[in-house]
Amino acid sequence: MESLFPTKNSIEEAVERIAPFVHRTPVYSSSSINAMLGMEIFLKCENFQKIGAFKYRGATNAVVTLSTDERQYGVATHSSGNHAQALALAAKINGLKAYIVMPENSSSVKINAVRGYGAEVITCAPNQKSRESTLEEIIRKTGATLIHPYNNYSIIAGQATAAKELIEEIKSLDIIMAPVGGGGLLSGTALSAHYFSPRTLVIAGEPANADDAYRSLQKGEIVAANPPDTIADGLLTSLGDKTFDIIRKYVDEIITVSEVEIIAAMRLIWERMKIIIEPSSAVPLAAVIKAKDRFRGKRIGIIISGGNVDLNKLPF
Repeated sequence: MESLFPTKNSIEEAVERIAPFVHRTPVYSSSSINAMLGMEIFLKCENFQKIGAFKYRGATNAVVTLSTDERQYGVATHSSGNHAQALALAAKINGLKAYIVMPENSSSVKINAVRGYGAEVITCAPNQKSRESTLEEIIRKTGATLIHPYNNYSIIAGQATAAKELIEEIKSLDIIMAPVGGGGLLSGTALSAHYFSPRTLVIAGEPANADDAYRSLQKGEIVAANPPDTIADGLLTSLGDKTFDIIRKYVDEIITVSEVEIIAAMRLIWERMKIIIEPSSAVPLAAVIKAKDRFRGKRIGIIISGGNVDLNKLPF
């Protein structure tokens, strides 16, 4: 329901609330990439955020807005990726217990990272049904509050702060872009553009091999995802009802890109800008390159969502 969307005021409050805990990440540009594409591109580098991804913003906002009663029982979620680490660290810094359900086939590096932040890791079979049933049992036993990775308005308001910072730093953006998986970052980005830079278009990039958001936007309702198969492993999840309602209202377009296009964009940033980004972060730039004739001469801001890449599985 639109009346429940995070408001301009709630995003401004989130900025103040999380400021003591998060990095205000830098915005970088490359003159060579700009010249190559014929436009100005500004990268909001959330790969330099704590835990290496934007997810720490939303997790922190969700944790610090819990009531006193909720705080005593801790927080819980299921995640095999950046949200697991983000919630574990946010809980630790705020003195809360965290219970994280992770598939038993998660990498040992990720499991150990979550444990290193002090969370209790509970493993489960690697399927959605097992994740959800295990999490429900943990919440029943502990009374912990569920912090969903993206379908949560406190999470969305926290993620919106990245785009708000970009809009404050780089004036007169024609377009602001983000990748889309579950839609937490994209819906927050769209709200910030709507409130703080209403003339700026919001466009998402999505892997063609995991294109349920594109198909959902085309159809006007959430479309069930086909089994996703993409190198952009941060974009495997499907939209939630809260994120979809915001995206449907405030996102202008979703552009899908191939695996080859994602890898080429990722390599371009590694080579030209000397910064490490994960495949999911390269998806919006891949969309820009794919449609570069349309975007020529524009000022484009891109949220670089994270830099947690497995160096043993580089695609180049």
